[in-house]
Amino acid sequence: MDDYRLVFVGGMGRSGSTLIERLLGELPGFVAIGEVVHLWRRGLLENERCGCGRPFADCGFWGDVGKEAFGGWDRLDVREVLRLKDGVDRTRYLPALLSIGRDGVLAARADRYTELYHRLYSAVCLVSGAHVVVDASKHASLAACLRRRYGSSLHLLHIVRDPRAVAHSWSKRVARPDASPDSSEPEMARYSAGRSAVQWLAQNAALDALARRGTPTLRVRYEDFVADPEAEFGRVAAFAGHAGRPLDLGPDGVRLSRGHAVSGNPMRFADGPVGVRADHGWRRDLAPWRRHLVSAVTCPSLRRYGY
Repeated sequence: MDDYRLVFVGGMGRSGSTLIERLLGELPGFVAIGEVVHLWRRGLLENERCGCGRPFADCGFWGDVGKEAFGGWDRLDVREVLRLKDGVDRTRYLPALLSIGRDGVLAARADRYTELYHRLYSAVCLVSGAHVVVDASKHASLAACLRRRYGSSLHLLHIVRDPRAVAHSWSKRVARPDASPDSSEPEMARYSAGRSAVQWLAQNAALDALARRGTPTLRVRYEDFVADPEAEFGRVAAFAGHAGRPLDLGPDGVRLSRGHAVSGNPMRFADGPVGVRADHGWRRDLAPWRRHLVSAVTCPSLRRYGY
């Protein structure tokens, strides 16, 4: 099955992408599957909870996907997949991924790696009946790998948020409710202000580079989305291929259904009415020295994104 549309949600984590992904998953013919880049470890090895609430191994949806894609998850050598991932899907490889041709060791790894995703996406469409797959993995390195396989058929939704707000969010200690007792990551990752700023620069610069190389891209600022969610989500939905009636994102929010996002922000477990609300707590709570540090490191790109 090759006739699906792939929408990749990219950007620095903690930028509001989970809500946008969940909203896309409510559109007819769309299926949102979370941060698939983490499926191999968090799903297959550590059996963390799916967005439906069940452990990955007990989720009927992902069980059917595994059978269609690989003849069953037990047919995959997961540790070999993780070794392959570490050999190509890393920020350090971004310059090479953006410039390599069709030959060479890295190109061969990228081809083998993206074949796994192609089989996975195809199976997701077959099992769900959807024709648009939304992968919210965010990592620019995975987007660069996928571009090699899909070319201009890859649609990149680039989410940007003020780097000072992002740094504040990455500094918080937050438990991961989906983590299994044996999880290697019981809490959401935390970054220092400096590391967050450098990662923000690198991720956004790489996604901009993909856009310059012809990847269809729509950039959405978190601040614009929370200020006018209906208008901004209308743009997002149209870019993703939705031609029907837009979602009603009025004061009462939208009712989210239970989904099968495989990893990501705890909001993936939310169902029922969910509203769109701005979070500007960083303006009050981020220490001045951290704010100045992040501003100094990200200065080259602040004006570019309107900050």
